[in-house]
Amino acid sequence: QVQLVESGGGLVQAGGSLRLSCAVSGRRSSITAMAWYRQAPGKQRELVALAGSVGNTVYADAVKGRFTISEDNAKNMVYLQMNNLKPEDTGVYLCKASAVRFGILSEYWGQGTQVTVSS
Repeated sequence: QVQLVESGGGLVQAGGSLRLSCAVSGRRSSITAMAWYRQAPGKQRELVALAGSVGNTVYADAVKGRFTISEDNAKNMVYLQMNNLKPEDTGVYLCKASAVRFGILSEYWGQGTQVTVSS
């Protein structure tokens, strides 16, 4: 089992910055990737950024050059630095862990943190 708790959301003006945090606990050794997703009202959940266990990162086109995903394994934390925020970045941001144990893939989600960007 892996537990995830997000924090750091809030209200920010367009052009501003926020850093989201995801505290990771539980069976961390089984994690193969960490990711941030977001869900805006009336829209499907979408991938924002992903960090693989081999150091690879993937970003949605809409956030490339503005968002950065990073990990601090010593603190069991995953971060999403968001710069130059736009109103369309508004949504609930969720942290996800993908883990493999005995060949079985499991996904774990946090409860989410709200980000609201005003124009």
